[in-house]
Amino acid sequence: MLKHIPNFLTCCNLLCGCIGIIAAFDHNLMLAAYFIWIGGVFDFFDGFAARLFKGNSELGKQLDSLADVVTFGVLPGMIVFHLIKQSDSFNFQLPLEYIALIIPAFSALRLAKFNIDTRQTEDFIGLNTPANAFFFSSFPLLLHDDVLGVSFLLTDYRFLIVVAIVFSFLLLTEIRIFGLKFKDFSWEKNKIRFIFLLSSLLLLIIFKHGAIPLIIILYITLSLIQQLLIKRT
Repeated sequence: MLKHIPNFLTCCNLLCGCIGIIAAFDHNLMLAAYFIWIGGVFDFFDGFAARLFKGNSELGKQLDSLADVVTFGVLPGMIVFHLIKQSDSFNFQLPLEYIALIIPAFSALRLAKFNIDTRQTEDFIGLNTPANAFFFSSFPLLLHDDVLGVSFLLTDYRFLIVVAIVFSFLLLTEIRIFGLKFKDFSWEKNKIRFIFLLSSLLLLIIFKHGAIPLIIILYITLSLIQQLLIKRT
């Protein structure tokens, strides 16, 4: 029975995505954003449980990707879809809100690529789908309480479309994004991880929920810096 716990947690992640999508269509984007984060908790613990109870399996691997497509692909796509549709500056007859569907499409491609790419055992090649989803989950929170002063951007359909396209392509780039799994806690081998975690904590203290997009941008930036330093040496 213990070996089925990881798959149960993965299904909970999937259900979070489904409930979040329903919330988005009920125009409760705040609740939809929260379910991305709850799904992220289940996504973390299903992997932890799989290692703890030795429940790793091909079924679990495929189920995890299917759940991630819903919670970290379709759900953020629905959030951006509705944000574009209700944008203050959106007055075109063209259905531009459907451009947001690039997020679930590229997320599915990203996850399929991850499943067959043997290079991604410790780090990621391209932005991982949870980080991408967390970035978009911050939009409804910032519209509700604009601690960064960016609400004028989040009500502009042009900004939303550009960001959706840029971050979708980041999912499939060949940029190596460092993982957050520690094999040991030495400074030399985990320098970039410690810098990221300490910086993220500082950002959370200063900006609270406004730190979410800043943390994801920092994550990408530090990964680029690390890759440049590795190429240089």
